[in-house]
Amino acid sequence: MPDTSTRLTNFSESVIRGMTRMANQHGAINLSQGFPDFGPPEELLVALERATRGDFHQYSVTWGAPRFRAALAAKISRFSGLALDPDEHLVVTCGSTEAMMVAMMTACNPGDKVIVFSPFYENYAADAILSGAQPIFVPLMPPDFGISMEELVKAFQQKPKAIIVCNPSNPTGKVFTREELLQILRLAEEHDAFVITDEPYEHIVYAGHEHVHFAALPGAFERTITCNSLSKTYSITGWRLGYVQASAPVIRQARKVHDFLTVGAAAPLQEAAIAGLELPDSYYEGLRDLYSLKREVFLKLLRDTGLTYTEPQGAYYVMLDVSELGFADDTSAAGWMVTEAGVAGVPGSSFFREPTKQMVRFHFAKSEATLREAGARLVDGISRRLRG
Repeated sequence: MPDTSTRLTNFSESVIRGMTRMANQHGAINLSQGFPDFGPPEELLVALERATRGDFHQYSVTWGAPRFRAALAAKISRFSGLALDPDEHLVVTCGSTEAMMVAMMTACNPGDKVIVFSPFYENYAADAILSGAQPIFVPLMPPDFGISMEELVKAFQQKPKAIIVCNPSNPTGKVFTREELLQILRLAEEHDAFVITDEPYEHIVYAGHEHVHFAALPGAFERTITCNSLSKTYSITGWRLGYVQASAPVIRQARKVHDFLTVGAAAPLQEAAIAGLELPDSYYEGLRDLYSLKREVFLKLLRDTGLTYTEPQGAYYVMLDVSELGFADDTSAAGWMVTEAGVAGVPGSSFFREPTKQMVRFHFAKSEATLREAGARLVDGISRRLRG
């Protein structure tokens, strides 16, 4: 039998999805894979029922149904201030996972270098390898995960083709400031690099912080490839609706990649999702309030464990420091939490290039009842562990 591709030896299957399978096996509360246990807005459910009875069961336009793209462009323009043409500036994808691969394959040639901040969402390193690019890892500085400009300048001196910016960040919950983004833009302009942004948590940002659309910064649009999805904003992670947003010349190339990766996103779901894109501003204000409350509840429960953690500025992830629990590494700690405490998180080492083995990531996109039960299990399990 011939050997499989050598590129597949450089990364594993998703650790996040693996922890979900482990949670299911042991009946643990799943705070590993970031999806909610509550439904989408009622408007989307009504629209979905209507779409299933309509004429939306065959292929739509490959790069997105026209009505969906028009609604998407209007929604993006409302929040970013960008004047987007739905026919020129958007490609609808099967989630932001495909959007990121489309962006990488559109921007990069095999052998090109790509800057990736560490810690990073696990897909980025795999996307770089699959597209033939070489990641350059730049560490963010804890506890607030700020940028070391010295390290970033060194990375850009290696002549990367692109830099990936996840904002707000998964796994840290960092929200990049306007000043940080302008510094990234200045370096990208100086070295003529693309900026690939991943922004699915744009509407989940907490008091004192602001989400800045990178493409809307002065002079940024022509070199920015924005990846995004509807999954987190409307609690429809299973619908797999995402998009790439870029200048017309870039989108013309991105359409080619998307066409041969997946052909197109699900037509009835695109039709139904228009109802979400047309929701009023009050929906997004309510979403922010909802997750602010969930963050408050979950962080209070984590404080009761006595362990330290990162406080997210956006998104819905917390990194818990488990070094006091006496495990050899975070993988062992995460496994113990599933089997003994009944709560699943993700070993933090899967997000770091650096040898960081004392963090476990949890998410709090769950009902308050689920969060309180998870917190009680963690407090009880960790207390028993610390008592020996």
